[in-house]
Amino acid sequence: MNRLVHKYPRVVLTAEQIETRVRELGRQISSDYRDKTICVVGVLENGFMFMADLVRHLEVPVICQFLKVHSKEANPSTTEIFFSPEPDVEGKDVLLVEALVQSGLTSDFLLRNLTGRGAASVRLATFLDKQSARRIALQPDYFGFLMDEGFVVGYGLGANEVGRNLPYIAAKERKS
Repeated sequence: MNRLVHKYPRVVLTAEQIETRVRELGRQISSDYRDKTICVVGVLENGFMFMADLVRHLEVPVICQFLKVHSKEANPSTTEIFFSPEPDVEGKDVLLVEALVQSGLTSDFLLRNLTGRGAASVRLATFLDKQSARRIALQPDYFGFLMDEGFVVGYGLGANEVGRNLPYIAAKERKS
């Protein structure tokens, strides 16, 4: 772990900031879904920690499902997106939970796909919203923090699968 801390020494979001914001999101989402059961669909791997903390703060009934997204460039102008397993969302109020929304392409694909599977409603919650990297018009319904940093690790996000266990968000030092 020391090597990772040396590569990403700058704490961008503390564990306390994260806990406070996730609690606030839980209250907001609970209020919006009052008297409903939410089908929370978490995107693995990056989103597992955010989803776990978020559902603990929800005060409405919750069904948890997960999916793993795979994408590949079919050619320079086309990206193919696949996911598994197929979530059971027909007739359900769905909250898609991601750790990071950047280009918006994957999120948009998943939102449309879940709607097409017969979900009663579909909303998007993301821990980090990197609007500066957006390639399509997409606005999450709920977001933890706006992020303009380059690459970050911690709180479920990893570098070569390492660093996900950090309780905070860290980045490389800024170049002067």
